[in-house]
Amino acid sequence: MDVPEALYLPDGDGFAATALTIGPWDAGHQHAGPPAALLLRAAEQASGIEGGQTVRLAYDILGPVPVGPVQVRTSVVRPGRRVELVEAVLSAGNDRPLMRLSAWRMRSRGDAAPATAQPHPAPAGPEGSRPERAAFFTTEIAYHRALDWRFAAGTFNGPGPATAWTRPECALVAGETMTPLQHLLVMTDAASGISATLDWTRATFANVDLSVALHRPPRGEWLGMDAATVHGGTGAAQCNALLFDADGPIGRSSQSLFVEPR
Repeated sequence: MDVPEALYLPDGDGFAATALTIGPWDAGHQHAGPPAALLLRAAEQASGIEGGQTVRLAYDILGPVPVGPVQVRTSVVRPGRRVELVEAVLSAGNDRPLMRLSAWRMRSRGDAAPATAQPHPAPAGPEGSRPERAAFFTTEIAYHRALDWRFAAGTFNGPGPATAWTRPECALVAGETMTPLQHLLVMTDAASGISATLDWTRATFANVDLSVALHRPPRGEWLGMDAATVHGGTGAAQCNALLFDADGPIGRSSQSLFVEPR
């Protein structure tokens, strides 16, 4: 079984999605984690702040992203030497936007406030956590194989909150090393998957957005999230996660879920 080396291959003025981007709802649609990372990559390349840090990422998921060719365009909405707002939009074969990112970036420097030191929330590190593969994907090669998953609490394959570590098993774009922040975006959209409370075969709970707020950039090979999903009983749910690396918390994520029976 040949596993692709990357989530995306360069393809003319865009990218060709590989089978590693396949999501859990439809084998023809991408999981939102890989295109979220691809949009982050484009936003940072468009940035005018050299060596800056991305502190907030707000994604709108406007439609299913097909497993195939995609294009990304960027614009600097609010330029600045210290603070800027960058927008990146993903489409597939036409100008209709399928995902949109609004990213605030800031100049990175030391300041008068020392870093807040906190331990990460996982009850065990990656070496002491349980390797696991998601059972609900319909194809053997899909998004779940892009990362090495280690569960410190909870499980992919059962209901309830979960705490998991991940490390990359592939590149984001072929020929490039996946950065820690790209890795974080590939992982974080799965927070609602690891903390699912509904039966995947009887209900769908796809997210329409993803928001990530960071107080510092992620570091190292292993990143983690402590995720929980809460249902409102009205067809909507929220998933929130604490994001961390081996040195401690780095930020939080949230997702709005549209819930309905299959």
